[in-house]
Amino acid sequence: MMMMKGELWSNLGSTMAAIMFVYAVFRQYFPPQLQACIFQYSKKLSNFMYPYIHITFDEFTGEKIKKSEAFSVIQNYLSDKSSANAKRLKADVVKDSQSLVLSMDYNEEITDEFNGVKLWWSANRTTTKTQQFSFYPAADEKRFYTLKFHNRHREVITGTYLSHVLKQGKAIAANNRQRKLYSNGAGQGNRSSTTWTHVAFEHPATFDTLAMDEKKKREIKKDLVTFSNGKEYYAKIGKAWKRGYLLYGPPGTGKSTMVAAMANFLNYDVYDLELTTVKNNVELRRLLIETSNKSIIVIEDIDCSLDLTGQREEKKKKKKDDKNEGGDPIGAMSKNEERKESEVTLSGLLNFIDGIWSACGGERIIVFTTNHVDKLDPALIRRGRMDKHVEMSYCRFEAFKVLAKNYLDIDSHPLFEEIGNLLEETDMTPADVAENLMLTSDDDEVGETCLKNLIEALKAAKGEARKKAEEYHARLEAEKEEKEKTIC
Repeated sequence: MMMMKGELWSNLGSTMAAIMFVYAVFRQYFPPQLQACIFQYSKKLSNFMYPYIHITFDEFTGEKIKKSEAFSVIQNYLSDKSSANAKRLKADVVKDSQSLVLSMDYNEEITDEFNGVKLWWSANRTTTKTQQFSFYPAADEKRFYTLKFHNRHREVITGTYLSHVLKQGKAIAANNRQRKLYSNGAGQGNRSSTTWTHVAFEHPATFDTLAMDEKKKREIKKDLVTFSNGKEYYAKIGKAWKRGYLLYGPPGTGKSTMVAAMANFLNYDVYDLELTTVKNNVELRRLLIETSNKSIIVIEDIDCSLDLTGQREEKKKKKKDDKNEGGDPIGAMSKNEERKESEVTLSGLLNFIDGIWSACGGERIIVFTTNHVDKLDPALIRRGRMDKHVEMSYCRFEAFKVLAKNYLDIDSHPLFEEIGNLLEETDMTPADVAENLMLTSDDDEVGETCLKNLIEALKAAKGEARKKAEEYHARLEAEKEEKEKTIC
């Protein structure tokens, strides 16, 4: 028996050696045209002998510009089947870290069955490493799923099964959806570009807890619902399915909290875009393309993010700076890096908001926040770009009642009337009001101490405002008298 096995392996080795020798002679002595012809007919013969069809679903489409929705849907569809059949799995945490979603690892295959038809799914990836030296070695990775089935089931698979996969995958994604907070930062592989990274979005703010006039809150909620249900309407009027919000007001008036409340209300992801880390307009456009539908793109403190109105002046100063950098190569390198971070122009940002590329995808809300709306270029905040302007003002009595309910769990109190009168006469932000309503001990059950502290803070703020007003008027009078003396 052992001798038979030895002879078998010996014969197999001889056969393989003969095949390799014939192949080497074929590649070396046969003309290229004849080789191509033989390969073509051999491929047809193998296809005739091999009855299975393969369909590939790549992770990205359009030269890796946009992530394929089909890839994500298939990944969701295969999650349950992978946990039951695959031997090698990958795990991911979803839904507030309360559950795990399992998917099959690379180079793994699982079997599926649909209406009596047997088919196979496999997860694959190909890696092409760059040749250049880098402290951050990265691979150009291509991920894809492959579906294999018998040729006689072609109509069933292409006509019914794939529609079934897409429908089930979307349903699973809706059940397992965990909203994310994205931020743009330097990529690990290519240090010259930025990419989105994310964490779970867990901000607790809602419109119920937002310190704002109830009438204004109802108006904003109605506008958001109309937008989220307006896919057909936007298509009818020929506009990209997006909406711009400008939130402006003094610091501490709840602009960031408003964004969180909007995201929780619509169940949207949030993309926090930091413009100073974006190298140029091309990269800004690429970041836009990589955002998902059902998302809010936020640029906070837009007046401070970049000096968008001063780009021309900086270009004029560039030649002068280059002369001063001649004797300091290290300083010149650092300044060049700074310039690279400020190449986003006002024109590029305007195209980002409502240019042609803004129509790639849909159901997006773009939010600008600013403390100084008067500093912004009118072209940036005109209607059509920032469709809805929302002023986040100082705390008044209606907003105070929301805070009192949130912080002290009280709807009314004898001190409310005095507080209401003081709030109408004094400018205090909701953040400052909330700070005075924070319970400092468990004994203060009704929050009376907190209300009294708020009254004292309001009186102090009122006195400070009166003092500043008197000083301002006194300075104006002094300047007026000085001018009169000069004239005389």
